[in-house]
Amino acid sequence: PRVCVVGSGPAGFYTAQHILKHHGGAQVDIYEKLPVPFGLVRFGVAPDHPEVKNVINTFTQTAHSERCAYYGNVTVGRDVTVPELRQAYHAVVLSYGAEDNRVLGIPGENLSGVYSARAFVGWYNGLPENRDLKPDLSCETALILGHGNVALDIARILLSPLQLLRKTDITDSSLAALACSKVKRVWLVGRRGPLQVAFTIKELREMVNLPGARAVLDPADFTGLENAVKDAPRPRKRLTELMIKTALEKPREKPVEAQAAAPREWGLKFLRSPQEVLPTPDGKRARGIRMALTCLEGSGDSARAIPTGEVEELECGLVLSSIGYRSLPLDPAVPFDTQRGIIPNSSGRVEGVPGLYCSGWVKRGPTGVIITTMNDSFDTAQSVLEDLQGGVLDMSPSREGFGAVESILRSRGVRPVSFSDWEKIDAAEVAKGKAAGKPREKIVDPAEMLRLIGH
Repeated sequence: PRVCVVGSGPAGFYTAQHILKHHGGAQVDIYEKLPVPFGLVRFGVAPDHPEVKNVINTFTQTAHSERCAYYGNVTVGRDVTVPELRQAYHAVVLSYGAEDNRVLGIPGENLSGVYSARAFVGWYNGLPENRDLKPDLSCETALILGHGNVALDIARILLSPLQLLRKTDITDSSLAALACSKVKRVWLVGRRGPLQVAFTIKELREMVNLPGARAVLDPADFTGLENAVKDAPRPRKRLTELMIKTALEKPREKPVEAQAAAPREWGLKFLRSPQEVLPTPDGKRARGIRMALTCLEGSGDSARAIPTGEVEELECGLVLSSIGYRSLPLDPAVPFDTQRGIIPNSSGRVEGVPGLYCSGWVKRGPTGVIITTMNDSFDTAQSVLEDLQGGVLDMSPSREGFGAVESILRSRGVRPVSFSDWEKIDAAEVAKGKAAGKPREKIVDPAEMLRLIGH
């Protein structure tokens, strides 16, 4: 059987890995719109978390299988359509992730100084589409809307000592911008309370221990929470205990000269929902944000934030909205639930389209970490294997996989990038990084990538 996977992030690679491992004859082709593979492992994971990127070694092993092929620089839905792929393959799995962000839907969100977390992370991680972001870091106070791990990543990058970042694969241009940054205070704002934060203890602990930055948590936000979390699941309990401990800790007596240097600081604000980004007098830039104060209805993860009628304004020149990623429809031939931002499916089988599957964020929504995506992709791969074995799919030998797609791409002037092409780009990045004392220096311009491999 010939199987095609669209998207080369964790969902795509884990789906391919599982099919190759459990079907001795399957041939899997992975398509990717960028010349370079690995999706959010390359472009989403924070540069100071290199250990999380070790899964790339597993993905590389999969790509090296003689029954697996990688075709980068191919945009499915434009260079080749999903119906064309379905003609060429026995099964097609869509694993293209979430390439958009949820919008706030409030006045002022298009002002200069307001960015989506997705674009900001893409900027410091070298995602080609965000390479020209040029965020304005000339203000002292930044405000991040959202209480997830991405929000903490951004706060950490904004406040980290430069010598820590210099040793990572953060892009050269963002490092230069951060070196001139005036930001020294970061507020992370959420519409719900401390018991509903979505970040994990590892990320919070890193933030609490960040050199040269102090945590500003209001003890009043945590009164009575020790009792409330007594019976909570262990991860939630430990996370809340760490916030309480951090809130109650007395700032250690700092020598006078350290105080004069005004350390950087960060804090969590709860029960606040953004109403409007406030403009500067000329109406062009963000100068602050107006927030509705909220109270919670219900408890635990299902608690809802209800506006109390009170509002509060906070000054900040940089607003980053970290309220979630969003998948987009890929091709008119694929059903899509715009409300939920997913492809309607059951165990990864796309509803009403036999032979079409989905895995990862486009299947279940943009939540979870790499391990969640791994399990989810194995689940979809299992559905593909069951359908291959159960005779559900049209197994006609006329489906010739890439052979058929290649002539379509050639007729449209599209030249795919192979995995060995990627390995040349990889080697060039690593060499460039080595010269600068970094693990790699990412190439951020796709045209430069293609020049390098003689495309």
